[in-house]
Amino acid sequence: MDVQADSRRKYPRSKLLASSAGHGWSTIAAELRSHPAGRIASGLQQSVEIVLAIRGADDGFVVRTGAGRQQQTRPASGTIWLAPIGIGDEEITITAPIPEALHLYLPARQFNLLADQYNLSRSPVHSIQYLGGLTDELIRQIGLSLLVEMTRESSTGRMFAETASLMLAARLAHSYADGSALEPLSGPAHRLDNARLRRVLDHIDQHLEEQIALADLARLANLSTFHFSRMFTAAIGLPPGRFVSRRRLENAMAMLAVGKLPLSEIAHRSGFSSQASFSRAFRRATGMTPGEYRRLVR
Repeated sequence: MDVQADSRRKYPRSKLLASSAGHGWSTIAAELRSHPAGRIASGLQQSVEIVLAIRGADDGFVVRTGAGRQQQTRPASGTIWLAPIGIGDEEITITAPIPEALHLYLPARQFNLLADQYNLSRSPVHSIQYLGGLTDELIRQIGLSLLVEMTRESSTGRMFAETASLMLAARLAHSYADGSALEPLSGPAHRLDNARLRRVLDHIDQHLEEQIALADLARLANLSTFHFSRMFTAAIGLPPGRFVSRRRLENAMAMLAVGKLPLSEIAHRSGFSSQASFSRAFRRATGMTPGEYRRLVR
């Protein structure tokens, strides 16, 4: 998803601190920006935008005008603003600088997936409200996790982004949409039985050295990505992304114990773009570097 051109037009005076561009995320985009005081005027909103103040300002206000409403809120850390698809001629006035704001962009197709999975007369994307000054711990935690994933590479970043985008879409549809009600379909076709789970686990083990997409695992189970993620977590005790990350770590430890492959090759086979990022992730998980582990087990 390419939102950089749209966000540059909407926030021409802000400073881009970090971006998900280049991470291969296809179901959500993220940007960390620093906003100076001033006025912002934007055109037609192409995706649902969630803004989370990471480091806010207690001595100023954000005044937004859009969708026939005017809202004035203090941009304290943790404050959230929503801008749905289709908002045009939005005006924003920031009276004091906001050091760090995380902008998350959800495309309509993530909400369409929910409409396909549940008995909805239309996609929830058309019902998301224009709101500001929200405090929502679930959205905040998802946003903070995406920020960490954006700034610190992991081997399952793409899968986590897919899961997070569905969780955010479901949260907005459930809590911040006009008159929507999510009613899950029932029946055996929407359960993760042992045969389907075994098929998914075998696929993961056979493709640990390749990119593994959440959508591909869901297709193997014949479930929507939203349902698959929930049911896999219930069955295994870990979300799909964390499970794949753990299996890759175990696989890397086995390769290190054999002692034949260089660390750069093990990093590549474990889904990392560099040996340095692999070493950082390995140390976070085990408390030692890959080289230290290799010397310990040999």
